Amino acid sequence: MASKDRSAGAARYEALLFITAAIWGTGFVAQRLGMVSLGPFSYNAARFMLGSAVLAPVLAARRATLAAFKAALGPGLIAGTVLAVAAGLQQAGLQYTSAGKAGFITGLYVVLVPIAAMALGRSTPARTWAGAALAFGGLYVLSFSSIDGVNAGDLLVLASSAFWTAHILVLDRWASRVEPLILACVQFAVCSAWCWIGAAAFESPSIAAFAAGAAPIAYGGVLSIGVAYTLQAVAQSKAHPARAAIIMALESPFAALSGALFLGERMSRGETVGCALMLAGTFVAQWPSGRRKGGAGRADAGATG
Repeated sequence: MASKDRSAGAARYEALLFITAAIWGTGFVAQRLGMVSLGPFSYNAARFMLGSAVLAPVLAARRATLAAFKAALGPGLIAGTVLAVAAGLQQAGLQYTSAGKAGFITGLYVVLVPIAAMALGRSTPARTWAGAALAFGGLYVLSFSSIDGVNAGDLLVLASSAFWTAHILVLDRWASRVEPLILACVQFAVCSAWCWIGAAAFESPSIAAFAAGAAPIAYGGVLSIGVAYTLQAVAQSKAHPARAAIIMALESPFAALSGALFLGERMSRGETVGCALMLAGTFVAQWPSGRRKGGAGRADAGATG
């Protein structure tokens, strides 16, 4: 009976991760729609500011202390700065590539994280290398199999994937030492501040432009950031880290599906094969080994929306 209860409990938390992946995947559509009226910096500045504000009442309900905020300030400054670069590159790339392709290319962080963690002295199992080979083979088929297929947007999103990886490693180092939701709230505020600086320097957003982009800003801020990050934090307190990573890798096919449904995006047969190889590589890299492990292999890094 106890085993069944544990299994049912795990299934509930994994369902929350599935919802998180769906929100993040469809968030790529909101990110593209947000730039109909706004530039990349302006859109990110607004949505991350809103995301930080959404977490505030959650923290109030949990009676977060001033001391906890002070402890999270330094890590939040570092994480928020890396996040601003990652989100900025991704958002700029979405001006030139589809939501579906961006979702799969961004998903490379799942195989990049355990490889990058080698620099921190952690072992990387053989299945991770196999998964990486599949994923990068899929990337080649998806975007780089011909000179004509190379897209500036794909390159920008690929660069963002490297910074998402760095962001995950920063979180991996600090998330267990400070309150995770406070860290999330602080890093979103820092990211927003950097993006406002970028918007002031390179863009000229107007009140009318923000009003026109209100719906995608709300989706990106309230759902992709506020709700999804909260669900992730709750679910990963109980879910097996490797299984969590696999579930959250479904963010990529959700991005492709939502791009097709809401934006009319269509992939060629070759691009579809590339996406399938990348998804397979993600699953292979994160397949449970039978031992529960913490560290950089956790899916707490899945937060890319």
